[in-house]
Order: sequence, then structure tokens, then C-alpha cells
Amino acid sequence: MASDRSLKVDSHTLTLLPGGEERMSAILELIDGAKSRLDLLFYDLADDDSGTRIRDALVAAARRGVEVRLIIDGFGLRDIKDQEGFFAPLREAGGEAFVFHPSVGRRYLLRNHQKIAIADCCDAIIGGANLAKDYLGDHDGAWRDLWLRLDGPSVPVLTNYFETLHDWMQQKPSSVRDLGDIAARCSRTSGPLQWQFSAPWPRQTPWPAGLIRDLWQARQLDMVAAYFSPNAPMLRRMERIAEDGGRVRLITAAKSDNNATIAAARHTYHQLLTAGVEIFEYLPTKLHTKLFIADDIVHIGSSNFDFRSLFINMEVMLRIDSGAAAEMLRHYVAGEIEDSREITPELHASRDTFWQRTIWALSNFLVTTMDYTVSRKLNFPLGGDD
Repeated sequence: MASDRSLKVDSHTLTLLPGGEERMSAILELIDGAKSRLDLLFYDLADDDSGTRIRDALVAAARRGVEVRLIIDGFGLRDIKDQEGFFAPLREAGGEAFVFHPSVGRRYLLRNHQKIAIADCCDAIIGGANLAKDYLGDHDGAWRDLWLRLDGPSVPVLTNYFETLHDWMQQKPSSVRDLGDIAARCSRTSGPLQWQFSAPWPRQTPWPAGLIRDLWQARQLDMVAAYFSPNAPMLRRMERIAEDGGRVRLITAAKSDNNATIAAARHTYHQLLTAGVEIFEYLPTKLHTKLFIADDIVHIGSSNFDFRSLFINMEVMLRIDSGAAAEMLRHYVAGEIEDSREITPELHASRDTFWQRTIWALSNFLVTTMDYTVSRKLNFPLGGDD
């Protein structure tokens, strides 16, 4: 693996997986190499070529005696009509497949948005990509995303979190309010590598509180945020870094499966540009990456920089305190900027019509108050050069 893609941090090997096909190869390698245990927790698993290959690899692992446990968010499975049939081969082979589905009411808004794969308590994958062909391929229309593969002494912390969540799901009834406590108890807040989990009631959990603390101290901030619609205090902190002489670079999406998320991000551009924040929109394909670098600290995992991920969803982020890791990830960000369009004040002003401002404001309201499925159905026009 090239040196700009892999490094050692505190007895851990960290490897970036920015390509869809290499992510597919990596997770199949992890599954096929497991000797005793496989724990997978993902938001979305599709009944397509990639999803079926992964399921079949899990079936093969179970048949050779590996303990296989799979948790998928119920909303992420909504496109699989025959879920019992899809998971039957795994269950018949002795594996376990669970659906995370907190029922109705306010709990209906909760998404288990995490992406975690662990083999033998020592080899793990985290990041933003789901288990579907558009995340695990490099064809036209595939998502641009990022996984991190790591081994080392902190992986058992991730295993313990999976185990605790698995046990919570077996409780009848299970209390959603327990999730905040689980996230807090399983997180780590010291050391070069810190697992930070989040759940509803975010005041209990290290994420996003850990990021907020890092932003207060940062002089250089680089963000790749596919979905960008944070609350006012988060925006103000980004502005302050730039206004105080620091540098802030933000990459957001120019393409998505939900135009409202792009429009919601553009609602924030004027104030960020006025403060001196550099903004770029990624052009080649749909963007799904979640990466934040504050000085020498990297945050990488499943969380977007939007209201839902920061305050509602269940998320997993790895905080890496390492100048070498920050340098490696900034090299990655520089490559993404080369494939992006800079949003200058002049370009933003050319888009800034009354109609577009109305769409931006409405989209920002919708994506911060409602589920993305609502705004996706509206398919707002972006206008301008889009």
C-alpha cells in the first residue's frame, strides 16, 4: 500500500480505502479471513450484486464455523421487499441477522447510521460507505466515499460496543433512552485513537462534543461533508477560525440523490464566504464522504455534518490525534479539491436569485427538521450551472 494511503499510529495500522472496488475487495478479504468471529453493523445492505456477494461471503464464513452477527438498520433495508428470504441463507448457515427498527413515533426518526465491520476482534473497517454496488464500485454514478481499515489494540473497544448494542437489541422491550448511555459508556476520551459514538440525547455522548472542543482550538480546518447543514453555533465556530486568521476549507456535494441536501448546504455559503471560508463542490460524481481534520486531529467515520447526524442518528467516529495522520488525510483532501469547483463569492452571487434563496432556505429547514426521504421526493431544482 502506498505511503500516502497507509501509516502506523500508536501500534495501529491505518489504511484509507477511497475507491469503491477496493472497498469491496477489502470487506470480502476481511470476511474470508475471519477465523472465529464476524460482527457487522451497517445502515444499508442492498439486494444487488454487491450486497448478495457480501451476504454469500457471510454464509460461507458461518458454514466454516465462524460466529457471524449482522445488524442492519430497518430503514436502510426498506428496498428489500422479502427480507426474510434475503437473510434466510445466513440464518440457515447458523449466522444471525438483526434488523434495527425502533418502531413508531419519535423513535421512527432514529437511524442507526453506523458502518462497522470487525473480524476476530482485531481487524476493523469503518467509514461512510454502505453495502451496495453504488458504494462498492467505481462505475459512472457510483458514490465517492471513504473507508478506513485498521488493526491494533483499540479494535476490541469497537467489538465491545457492538456486543453491548447487540445485547440491548435482545431486551424486550428495549428502551431507546438507553442508547445514549451505551454510546457514552463505550466511547473513549483519551489516547491517540478514541472511539466516539453518538445517539439521541447528544449531551450524554462524546460525539459531537469532541468535535466541538477540537473546533474551538483549531487554526486549520479541512472538511469533506457530503451533507452539510449544521446548526448556527457550529457555523459560527467555522467562521471564527477563518476570521481569526486561520484557514478553513470545506468540500460539499455538487451531485447527490437528493437535491435538497445540496440546496441546504448552499443556504450557508454566504455567511461562510463572508468570513473567509474556502468552499468547493465535488464535481465527478455523487459525494458521500465524512471527514473532518482540525489541526493535527482527524475525525473519520459515519457522521455527516448536518443536524440529523450530529443530534439524532446513531453514529461512530474515530478521533485520531496524529500529525502524520492529519498530513495523510490533508493530502487526500487536496486531491478532492483538484476534482472540485471553487465556490467564489462571485459564483455564489450569480446563483443567488430570490427563487434560489427561497429553495435554499426551505431545503435547509426540511433537512434539519424532517427525514431526508421527505425532501428527496420533492426533487428541488438547483438552477444555475447545475
